[in-house]
Amino acid sequence: MCGIVGVVGNTNATEILIQGLEKLEYRGYDSAGIFVIDEGKKGHLVKSVGRIADLQAKIDSEVVGSTGIGHTRWATHGQATEANAHPHTSANGRLILVHNGVIENYLQIKDEYLSRDTFKGETDTEIAVHLIGHFVDEGNSVLDAFKKALHIIQGSYAFALVDSENPDTIYVAKNKSPLLIGIGNGYNMVCSDAMAMIRETSEFMEIHDKELVVLTKDSVTVSDYDGNLKERNTYTAELDLSDIGRGTYPYYMLKEIDEQPTVMRKLISTYSDENGKLKVDPAIVKTVQESDRIYILAAGTSYNAGFAAKNMIERLTDTPVELGVASEWGYNMPLLSKKPMFILLTQSGETADSRQVLVKANEMGIPSLTVTNVPGSTLSREATYTMLLHAGPEIAVASTKAYTAQIAALAFLSKAVGEANGKQEAIEFDLVHELSIVAQSIEATLSEKEAISEKVEKLLATTRNAFYIGRGNDYYVAMEASLKLKEISYIQCEGFAAGELKHGTISLIEDGTPVIALISSSSVVASHTRGNIQEVVARGANALTIVEEELAKEGDDIIVNQVHPFLAPISMVIPTQLIAYYASLQRGLDVDKPRNLAKAVTVE
Repeated sequence: MCGIVGVVGNTNATEILIQGLEKLEYRGYDSAGIFVIDEGKKGHLVKSVGRIADLQAKIDSEVVGSTGIGHTRWATHGQATEANAHPHTSANGRLILVHNGVIENYLQIKDEYLSRDTFKGETDTEIAVHLIGHFVDEGNSVLDAFKKALHIIQGSYAFALVDSENPDTIYVAKNKSPLLIGIGNGYNMVCSDAMAMIRETSEFMEIHDKELVVLTKDSVTVSDYDGNLKERNTYTAELDLSDIGRGTYPYYMLKEIDEQPTVMRKLISTYSDENGKLKVDPAIVKTVQESDRIYILAAGTSYNAGFAAKNMIERLTDTPVELGVASEWGYNMPLLSKKPMFILLTQSGETADSRQVLVKANEMGIPSLTVTNVPGSTLSREATYTMLLHAGPEIAVASTKAYTAQIAALAFLSKAVGEANGKQEAIEFDLVHELSIVAQSIEATLSEKEAISEKVEKLLATTRNAFYIGRGNDYYVAMEASLKLKEISYIQCEGFAAGELKHGTISLIEDGTPVIALISSSSVVASHTRGNIQEVVARGANALTIVEEELAKEGDDIIVNQVHPFLAPISMVIPTQLIAYYASLQRGLDVDKPRNLAKAVTVE
């Protein structure tokens, strides 16, 4: 949620900020703004409702400077208005602040310290910068005022602060929200993630929670809020500009769907050697072996990936698996087994709800594994172990390649544990070979884009609601498929266990209601699902079937190449990703940036 950029010591500050915000727009696009100032202390504040393009249209040739901060917003407190857009200023306009996060005690701060202040908007951020300004007005230096405010402010935040009377410095602090320092050549930067500044540098420095950074063009000083200095090494981000561009694709989502065969092969090369022997961290394997239950905690698409992998993990490891919604477990931790292990699935590695669970797990001494796409992310740093997805940057809000990569990564872990346990089913499961077949299956489905597009246009062009149905793992894929359709096409869609239709939900079927059925893996289950299709068709539904080839019958709509049953959720989800993509495209919507959503959910 929300994206932050900042630069100090570069005369092209405006261009750098705009370029960075464009790379961060996936984090929020309700409004945007920049503040730049030159060495002569001439500052420019420009804000706009809408996308970065709307902001850029308001910036003229006079908006230049050597220091600046910028922000793209996903609205929490206050509507998407120009007054609520960041950056925000202190009461006298001297201090300028951008913020990602949620300040939990902002109303108390307002009542206790700022009762006489006048505010332009309704955001918690404006109260934060007024608080810092209040302490400056009392005679404190900006740095000391910032420290005093940080001791008072509660919640999640990433701050970048500029003092218009000292344009050579940016003050930075974070708690729970992601923030990085970028090391440039003769200048330095701050950003929510490395993608924002990869054009300028590949060298970055992590900031930990409740740390304060004083950033100049020549120096980076890290301390805690009491002024105790911290030593921090830099690292090189494994990103390339080509990784974060759309190339010839009209949307990132289509590019990321097409990248999935490559991602499967990348995971094979990462987690196995040239002889097919697995390369999974033995410490992770041992921890799973010693656990009596695995708890998978996640949100959204990652939560659905956990369900899709559940049966496979249990079958190969002989360890029960329980799924948990991270936002619920953060406040309502259930009774756990005697030797639990937590697996946190997260594309970004920054999901606030999952981090809240991880913090509690660490306090309880529970071993944890983060499966994430972003090296160096908060959850990857704080978990006991990490497995990386190596899927490359995922920029479209609707996750595709991260979902399939999570299932594949969990397959490597499950087989490694099963082999260590001497389980015959795991030993005989030739994962490298089977995942190669999956990659081929994905490619085969991707070659049918035109046919899928035509079917989508007939089925979903004007509908307001739709349903996915399936049994077994197909039900779990239906959950993800329905999420994908509703989040980018705005079609009200639900995924149901097919056998549950007759227990109430079949009442929702009307004449013309689209019902998409998933059929894979089991001939017995397939026959039952086909019976459910007949039930809804008899009540007027328009049915579309997605079927594995060995179970296909004449009249089926989309045929998916046969793969190993453990990996069927990967191949079966691909047509549903394309269905969502074409439904959104055909409705004239922004596929990559659906309304009200952001890619990385860094607030609770």
